[in-house]
Amino acid sequence: MVPAESAVAQSATEGGDARKLIDRFERELRPLEIASNRAWWDANTSGKDEDFARKEAAQNALDTALADRGWFAEIQRVRQNPPDDPRLKRQVELLYLRSAGKQVSPELLAQISAEANLIEKAFNVYRGQLAGRSLTDSQIRETLKSSRDSAELQSVWQASKGIGREVAIRLNRLVKLRNQSAKELGFRDYHDMMLRLNEQSPEQIEAIFDELDELTREPFLAIKREIDARLAERYGVSPEDLRPWHYHDPFFQEPPAVFDFDLDAVFTATDVVDVTRRFYTGIGLPIDEILKQSDLFERPGKSPHAFCTDIDREGDVRVLANVVPNLYWMATMLHEMGHGVYSSQYIPSELPYLLRSDAHILATEGLAMMFERFCGSSDWLKAMGVPVSDPAAYDAAAQQARRAKLLIFSRWCQVMFRFERAMYAHPDQDLNRLWWDLVEKYQGLRRPENRSEPDYASKIHVVSAPCYYHNYMLGELFACQLHERIARDVLKSSTPHTAIYTDDPRVGEFLRQGLFALGCTAPWDEIVEHSTGAPLNARAFAAELSTAP
Repeated sequence: MVPAESAVAQSATEGGDARKLIDRFERELRPLEIASNRAWWDANTSGKDEDFARKEAAQNALDTALADRGWFAEIQRVRQNPPDDPRLKRQVELLYLRSAGKQVSPELLAQISAEANLIEKAFNVYRGQLAGRSLTDSQIRETLKSSRDSAELQSVWQASKGIGREVAIRLNRLVKLRNQSAKELGFRDYHDMMLRLNEQSPEQIEAIFDELDELTREPFLAIKREIDARLAERYGVSPEDLRPWHYHDPFFQEPPAVFDFDLDAVFTATDVVDVTRRFYTGIGLPIDEILKQSDLFERPGKSPHAFCTDIDREGDVRVLANVVPNLYWMATMLHEMGHGVYSSQYIPSELPYLLRSDAHILATEGLAMMFERFCGSSDWLKAMGVPVSDPAAYDAAAQQARRAKLLIFSRWCQVMFRFERAMYAHPDQDLNRLWWDLVEKYQGLRRPENRSEPDYASKIHVVSAPCYYHNYMLGELFACQLHERIARDVLKSSTPHTAIYTDDPRVGEFLRQGLFALGCTAPWDEIVEHSTGAPLNARAFAAELSTAP
């Protein structure tokens, strides 16, 4: 049936209005976004007051532009009568999702930015203090792994948590300001708003986490009993006397090094950066340009964490890291460079700026998680030129650690998701008690006696990536699905859970065509189904749990 001439004219007009809207964004707001990204990078790499001031000013400028009521009214008008062109329609929707949360007073947005900026700066410059010494994040982690003295472990763990006391009051103020902005816009609270503006239903996410709780509870408790027995023997205490500082990681989000092989020892003489470079080159996704633009080693003032950022969606992609030669940083570099390749490095430049990004935060997290698994394979390490003295022992320990990691991380994500949801719902409750109630319920850790400290505030994601953490868990589901698809359809492997990628550019080509080429041209659930062949689900995740030792 041929459309009426009036309908064709209306569609053309609507398409023209959408193009004008997008052109205005690229002309006026895109430069502000790029400036904000650069200022954010400078602040995190230097820790200088002036760089944090510039970061705050750049964010305020972008927020003010996004908050413009006339701008948002035009977005709403075009969105109510969307153009027929699906790419134009998608760009209008992305503009709406980005701008809707900014439709509050510029003064409130500036307050939110100022509080977040001050807390992030505090995290960047904080170093744990112990007996007059300043400890880097890597030194804290190393001591928690290597010491067998419970008193020293407790002191180091407490030092790592000291940042919570410094920022807790500001964090509470920030939570209330964020809630104020969300409620002014008609959302229940900030957590509700963040999920909905990321195209996620709070009910959908809660249902997934409830399912994962059922799926992982008993296997987790079983493996934790084994871990507790080994830790108790190591420290000369009963399992009932174990406390959070005995578990090697400050948050017990990773398995302790209690397996029958020292996985870290393999990497003490390894050039982690070069191994990462050779891996990505081998699968047809070279990262040389990203490495040139990155900042990879520790120094004072610099953020002690790791992240990847795409500055301009034109190929200026950078990773911040603090590399030391161990398993943690080998996995972290594989992870962060996974973000790096799923960016304007390999998303087609032909896509419009607004679509030249990953499909969703869960998708880029999933891809990054998929790549980090390979440092647990002696065959992969051998292909990367990393010698392993006893490959069979390494593989057995690494596979055991992999299963433990999936279970432990899943339970940790339960804590983060449920804590943030409850914190934004009732910010004046006893958050310390809430935190430890959840830690005990989902992670099985015993809270320290007579401790009344804001330990929840020592997790930087609560400040700098609010209501984000659940996407790591969803990303793990996506990682398992995507890896299974690549192993089955690209590598033709009959044992997908043990399949590895080394010098096989077919992997990179599959990702280029099956994931990167789509950018964010559609909602995340459609792109997940396209790239994996099924909607997001826990089947591949559960299968890996059941087949691991």
